[in-house]
Amino acid sequence: MNRKHFFALALTGLAAYTSAQAADEFLDDRFYAAPFGTYVHGGGDRNSFDGWGGGLAVGKILNESFNVEVRGFWQSFGGQPNSLLGPRYQDAARYNADLTGGTIDLQYYFFRDAFSPYVVAGVGGMNTSQRYQGIGPYTGNFSATGTRFNAGGSVASFIFETGVGATYELLDNFLLRADVRYRLDTAPSSVNTSIGQNRRPDVFNDLLVNVGFVVPFGDKPVRTAPVVAPVVAECSTRDSDHDGVNDCDDKCPGTAKGTKVDEYGCPIRIELKGVNFKYDSAELTETAKSILNKTASDLSVYPLKKTIEVRGHASSEGSDEYNLRLSQRRSQSVADYLKAKGVSNKLVAKGYGEAYPIADNATEAGREKNRRVELVWIGE
Repeated sequence: MNRKHFFALALTGLAAYTSAQAADEFLDDRFYAAPFGTYVHGGGDRNSFDGWGGGLAVGKILNESFNVEVRGFWQSFGGQPNSLLGPRYQDAARYNADLTGGTIDLQYYFFRDAFSPYVVAGVGGMNTSQRYQGIGPYTGNFSATGTRFNAGGSVASFIFETGVGATYELLDNFLLRADVRYRLDTAPSSVNTSIGQNRRPDVFNDLLVNVGFVVPFGDKPVRTAPVVAPVVAECSTRDSDHDGVNDCDDKCPGTAKGTKVDEYGCPIRIELKGVNFKYDSAELTETAKSILNKTASDLSVYPLKKTIEVRGHASSEGSDEYNLRLSQRRSQSVADYLKAKGVSNKLVAKGYGEAYPIADNATEAGREKNRRVELVWIGE
């Protein structure tokens, strides 16, 4: 991976900070310590064997998406140094390097859960201490060939890291963590050793695998559901059954449409408009039966089970005695029909003849209004 590609990848990871959407309130902002072990696969230019190391990070949870931490590390590996020492020491057999340094890392978490994946980008510095041991044909100050030599030197460099990883929460204060990183190691193109100045590549490209755990300090904050005040309906402005009494004062909610009620919203009477009979008889018309079916349905589910008087009224046509008997038979016909349809209230049929007109009997329109049937709630 060349330098341009690396910086593009690092900037992409850091740009996530500015493009992340605002998350819901996240309460966990603890500091933590994170020891780790490292497997190092050195870039090909190092001419090295794979190595091992370890380190410690101290970090802080910023919000639901980001952590920031400071890391220190030590790593070591060995290998053939031919490309660094030149052909004079091509027979040298042992080469060791110790890498010590640190980075400042920014982690972006895709989500926080028991398993939490993240991407990471970091920048820092590193010191590479190199030791060479072996036998060479020429040692500068030594004239004999095959002289055993020990040489060493160190170089400081800037490093950049980027990678992906994840944590897995076992306990509130203990998480496993692992990540895989690419490291770009920049350094001067030469390194001074005790056997001279030697060329080295401008950059090294290393692969790191870190495995460790995270120990947050303190108790894990618990996200609690917000306390929402119950929504109280303004009952004084509502009249659900349209009986003229607001829901706060209505002691008998759900009265049927057209029911006359008292000041508590409880039914007093209802006129069964449209309940007519065949001429000069107590036989219900089909229209009357349809209206009574709806009335029976309303009364069957209505909780108020007081006694209902079924009152029959007549117009002034005919004699008083005849109208009284006809209104009695008609009220009884209505009571029997409602009972047959499942009304459980006690129904008392009573005819009142022409005694209580509500309109002028001198006109047909008035007489039609007087020929009526009413339901009146009269008892417990």
